[in-house]
Amino acid sequence: MVKNKKLNKKKRISPNTVALIGAFVITLGGFFLLYNFISDKRLQAYDYMNEQIYDNTETDIYDVNTEEVVTTDEEEIPKQYDIENYIGYLEIPKIDFKRGFYNIDSKLNTVEANIEIIKGSDLPDVTNGNLIIAGHSGTGWKAFFKNLYKLEVGDEAIVTYSGRSYKYKITNIYKEKNTGTVSIKRNYDRTTLTLITCTKDDNSTQTIYIAELYTIE
Repeated sequence: MVKNKKLNKKKRISPNTVALIGAFVITLGGFFLLYNFISDKRLQAYDYMNEQIYDNTETDIYDVNTEEVVTTDEEEIPKQYDIENYIGYLEIPKIDFKRGFYNIDSKLNTVEANIEIIKGSDLPDVTNGNLIIAGHSGTGWKAFFKNLYKLEVGDEAIVTYSGRSYKYKITNIYKEKNTGTVSIKRNYDRTTLTLITCTKDDNSTQTIYIAELYTIE
C-alpha cells in the first residue's frame, strides 16, 4: 500500500506546472488569433488600395456591342472573311487562343466576322495607349472569346504587331451592364490591352479584362 501511494505521488503534476501549461496554451492561442486578425486586415487594406487605384483613374466610354451568341457548329463560315490579311495577332496561352485582327477601318473588323478592334483605341506601339478588342462569347464559330471567363489576374496576353511581340499581364477584371457602351478603368501611365466580351451565362452583363504591358520583344 505504501508503494502505491508513492507511485501516485510521482505521477501527480504540480499545480505550478498546470498553470504554466495553461498559460502557454492561452498565449499560443492568442498569437494565432492576432496573426489571423492582422492577416485579414492586411488583405482588406490590399483590396481597398486596389479598388482606389482603379476608382481614382480616369475612365473612357466606348461603344461596344457584344453578346453571347448561340450557333451550331455546322454553320458555314462566310468565305469573304478571308479575303484580307491580318495586321496583327492576339494570343492568350492559358486558353490556347490565337486569332488575327484586321485594320480598324476594315469592313471585317467586326464581332460578327472576327474579334474587333474598338474605334478610338490605339495600336500596341502607342506609348500609354490602350488597344481595345471585343469578341462574342457563347457557342459556334464566331464565339471567339468563349473561354475568356477562365482568365485570372496575372495571366498573360500577347499581341504581335509590326514584327514585335507586346506582352501584357491582366491586372483587373470587372463587369458592367450590357448597354451598348462600356467604361474602361485603367492606369493612364501604362500601355494597356483591354478585352471585352459578354459574361458567361449572363447576357445582361459584359466582362472587361484590363492587361498592362510589361515587355516588348
